[in-house]
Amino acid sequence: MKKVLIVETNVNRYKGTDEATGLWLGESAEFIDELQKCNIDYDVISPKGGLVPLDPRSMKYIDSSIWNIYESSDFADKAIRNTMRPEDINPKDYVAIYFTGGHGVMWDFPDNEKIQAIARVIYNDGGYLTSVCHGIAGLLNIKDENGKYLISGKKITGFTTAEERIAGKRTVVPFLNQKVAEKHGAIWTKKRFYKDYALKDGNIIAGQNPFSVRTVAKILIKELI
Repeated sequence: MKKVLIVETNVNRYKGTDEATGLWLGESAEFIDELQKCNIDYDVISPKGGLVPLDPRSMKYIDSSIWNIYESSDFADKAIRNTMRPEDINPKDYVAIYFTGGHGVMWDFPDNEKIQAIARVIYNDGGYLTSVCHGIAGLLNIKDENGKYLISGKKITGFTTAEERIAGKRTVVPFLNQKVAEKHGAIWTKKRFYKDYALKDGNIIAGQNPFSVRTVAKILIKELI
């Protein structure tokens, strides 16, 4: 059975502040909803394993489909309370890895060598690297065996600088996705702020913001079935 690996953050607040952040709920729940419609299985890891905090702002954007996933015992156990650690899984078991967002990922995704190694194995085996919104932070620093960034020369997208300003986080985040992506050779693409937008370039699939989750999932699923 084809299985997708989902990555979530353990960071519960913006560094240097008392303001809460964490997983943007819909970026996990909506993606899983699309997988389940096609009977595609998934596992969830986080850098430290265990509990994943929810960004409280994401709870304002819940519809019935998100509630259905969020209130399911499977999601609560696998994706919130008891996420696995990177060392708990075998990357050979997965056909894709999906990096969720929420601002917290900007601190615990970019330099996690264990998760990068998992992603590299999946990619080298012909699998897919996928992300949405701030989840692009998980792809920015992954290199191949020759030391070249995997995103170099690829069209990608993620939460934009304009969106960061609108969210009021421009001065709080440790870096800007577009700036780092372009520094590492990627071709950054985008649409108007907070509009659904996702694209595929080779085996990399990326979505711009929280409204792009289902499009990312559907692009991936089309490749898998």
